[in-house]
Amino acid sequence: MFSQTNQQTSLHYPIPASQPQNLQEASQPVMADLKSPENVRTLIEYDVESGDYVMSTYVGETRISTPLSISQKEYADYWLQQSNAQFFKKKNQIDYSKKKDEFSLTDMQFDLGAAEKIFGPGGVQLRTQGAVEISFGVKNNIVENPALSERARNRTYFDFDQSIQLSVNGKVGDKINVNMNYDTEASFDYDAKAIKLRYAGKEDEIIKSLEAGNVSMPVKNTLISGGTSLFGAKTELQFGKLNVAAVISQQNAQTTSASMEGGTQTTRFEISVDAYDENRHFFLSQYFRDNYDQWMSKLPYISSGIVINKIEVWVTNKRARMDNARHIIAFADMAEPQRIANNHWKADASQPYPSNQANSLYAEMLAQYAAARQIGEATAVLSPLEDYGMQIGEDYERLESARLLLPSEYSLNKSLGYISLNQALNPDEVLAVAFEYTKNGKVYQVGEFSTDGVESPQALFVKLLKGTNLEPASPTWDLMMKNVYALGTYNMPKEDFRLNITYQNDTVGTTLNYLTESRLKNQILLRVFRLDRLNSQNEAYPDGLFDYVEGYTAQSSHGRIIFPVVEPFGSYLRTQMADDALAERYVFQELYDSTLTVVKQLTDKNKFRLDGEYRADIAAEISLGAMNVARGSVGVTAGGRLLTENV
Repeated sequence: MFSQTNQQTSLHYPIPASQPQNLQEASQPVMADLKSPENVRTLIEYDVESGDYVMSTYVGETRISTPLSISQKEYADYWLQQSNAQFFKKKNQIDYSKKKDEFSLTDMQFDLGAAEKIFGPGGVQLRTQGAVEISFGVKNNIVENPALSERARNRTYFDFDQSIQLSVNGKVGDKINVNMNYDTEASFDYDAKAIKLRYAGKEDEIIKSLEAGNVSMPVKNTLISGGTSLFGAKTELQFGKLNVAAVISQQNAQTTSASMEGGTQTTRFEISVDAYDENRHFFLSQYFRDNYDQWMSKLPYISSGIVINKIEVWVTNKRARMDNARHIIAFADMAEPQRIANNHWKADASQPYPSNQANSLYAEMLAQYAAARQIGEATAVLSPLEDYGMQIGEDYERLESARLLLPSEYSLNKSLGYISLNQALNPDEVLAVAFEYTKNGKVYQVGEFSTDGVESPQALFVKLLKGTNLEPASPTWDLMMKNVYALGTYNMPKEDFRLNITYQNDTVGTTLNYLTESRLKNQILLRVFRLDRLNSQNEAYPDGLFDYVEGYTAQSSHGRIIFPVVEPFGSYLRTQMADDALAERYVFQELYDSTLTVVKQLTDKNKFRLDGEYRADIAAEISLGAMNVARGSVGVTAGGRLLTENV
């Protein structure tokens, strides 16, 4: 065995002695050395007679060194030195192994340091799972249709699609858990996006749990119903034997109930007045809107004297269907006899009803702007009209290959002059019409039909009902009906149908079906809004029930309620109250003068509700009348007993 001594050559890293002669050699720190064989070991034994400790080196069972005797104090110092050396050696190995671990976005871990005293041990752990798929391409469609222009035959557009299924699970110490999910392919909205942060307290802490994000409030008794599909914060506190659970949240769902008895299902509904059927129902002209209230005032008799004989409805061709497709140029002021948005067009006093001759627009198009029928030149040809304030998207629309709707894709009220689309329009879609009607035995036409002799690919001049930029200042804003409400059902029966209109009265703290002041005091709101003028025989005697007049106040096939006035909670209510100062408390004029985005923020005005119920025969299955039903949110009772799902 060899070791460095003072008499030998000095080394930068001294080699420790395998057979130490004194405690100093045994305690000498090892800077660099080879590992001793496994059968070489140093033992320290206690000598009972002397009270000292004996240090010896063995190879196997053979002692190879002279025993070294050390005192109890020297042993304690030696043991402390060796323990510290082993501790820092292990810690260095742990730190070194952590540095060798590769950084991974799917499994990240961080130390909390001093924050462990707050959140507990474990550090920060973040684990990500899922897949992200993004596809991007360019599509080119060539349709060899001689009826189309050269430009319309060749269409090139970008195709972008993404598919994301991502799950993130995180922990902060042993008290906080974070769960996030995002799935673009989810079947239901509540599965698409979810986030939840949860803090779990210890047994002796006041805060037992604190949750934020997607939370729920289950209640174990039948007197109070809990809440699901909640987004907000929830906490559970404990004060001795008192447990407190509190939730502050927004409910992203609507609660409905249905009852069955004797083979009949009763469905209850409640609708806020700001939930009108948007972008689906449109007047064909400002004339029809202006006279709607008057014509509906004598239900079930309609006093319009109008019968619409023929109509063509054109929409944006987003599906690229080229059958029954035509280029169109649609004008908001076309055929308007009175409410003309642009002063450039002059009304003809001899034409009081909507027609192509009601103002100068159509005649001027034929005389000065006929070249606009070439759809590719339309923008340039119509550009001089910009000097008169004509703007594309509001005053007129130029639409290539517009799609002609089939009669089965919409319904038409022939005497009141409005259409109801089966599918609501997107905000950027265009709606235009051409129609012919009879009034007092005379035939009038608005716009041009595809059969009028204007050959394709020349564009048709038609009436614009909705442009790509529909806002309150748009000339066509009032053409969109805001007095139609959908109950979300089909084949709504007239028998046993009940409808109520209520108002949230903050003074009494509840909803009432009447107002407590003004000249309308104590009149039921159904009667105030002309929905209770008739009895069950359609005679002019109010009976306190909703006047179910098919096609006028109700559409059974689509489950819709239609008010007999265009602005029931706006200008009409103000007129009925006859007191502007008092009307300011109740009238919700913003419902008709603002977009729904703005309207939904006016909670102090949004106090009217539509509620009621209807009955229908059922088979073995019970319709909930809803989509995106949250798991665990359906409760079924029979004879007062709560049933268990899947049992």
